[in-house]
Amino acid sequence: MRRYLAARVAQSAVVVLLVTTISFFLIRLAPGDPFSFVGDTSMSATVRNQLRAQFGYNRPMLEQFVLFLGNVARGRLGYSHSMHRYVGDVLAEVLPRTLLLMAVALVLSFGLGIIVGAWQALRRGSWFDRSLSAVLLFFYSIPDFWLALMALLAFGYWLPVFPAGGMIDQIMHDYMSLGGRIRDVAAHLVLPSLTLALLASAGIARYQRAALLDVLPQEFVRTARAKGLGESAVVLKHALRNALLPVITLLGLMLPSLVGGTFFVEKVFAWPGMGYVAANAIQARDYDLVTGSVIVGGIMVTLGSFLADLLYAVADPRLRTR
Repeated sequence: MRRYLAARVAQSAVVVLLVTTISFFLIRLAPGDPFSFVGDTSMSATVRNQLRAQFGYNRPMLEQFVLFLGNVARGRLGYSHSMHRYVGDVLAEVLPRTLLLMAVALVLSFGLGIIVGAWQALRRGSWFDRSLSAVLLFFYSIPDFWLALMALLAFGYWLPVFPAGGMIDQIMHDYMSLGGRIRDVAAHLVLPSLTLALLASAGIARYQRAALLDVLPQEFVRTARAKGLGESAVVLKHALRNALLPVITLLGLMLPSLVGGTFFVEKVFAWPGMGYVAANAIQARDYDLVTGSVIVGGIMVTLGSFLADLLYAVADPRLRTR
């Protein structure tokens, strides 16, 4: 188990280094620099050159990269020219909002996916199974930004059941009680988290259905039935428990798409998280803030994959002995 964990930690470190390197060069190789696109037209060329020299944009690319890596190793992600704050401070403020959105979406997607997939497997071949398969294929195929826009139009404007954007009621939130503030944030969470969860749960349900169909005909399930256990006990205690193993691996596979989807969904719903800030930073050519957001997103995906592997090793003892 120690060798397995050490190998996964080493792999995760290499992945984070690759993400940092690729994101740095891709963004820096774009034409111009942050001071070529600042909105202040009264800034003279001399001042712009002084700012480039101050922040190191006039140095060779490789030298910039070495300095950047040294700063990242010390926990410094640079300075945001669009927000006039250090990138670390900006991300520390917005990251909890993104984590909240992702956590709610992850719980909803796994809950919906496992329940729907198990329900389909137990009614294999029925009209219910075929209808749900078509619905799941629809959600599995559509892009996240399109579903976010449709949800915004349907439930934010045409049928205004939920708040259309933001994280809180900008006018009334400060005057609410603690319970009211929690309900306010929860109401603003509904549309963005459901958008992410519906997309992710479609894939989970398909995996869960296939895994449960593989498990149900096996010997230990027939033995449990032969012992006189009820069908619900057979499914919940024996079949479903074993069928969850392939679904656990989906946690690691889902995180990259979930992080990417969060960036689009946050922008559509104006959820003030890391994706919303990164999208605005791209428009403002704020290189350090974009690079910092990509690095933190890469670390989140790597950590999630590592936790998924750890859960799988705990669930499957054969991995611990390798």
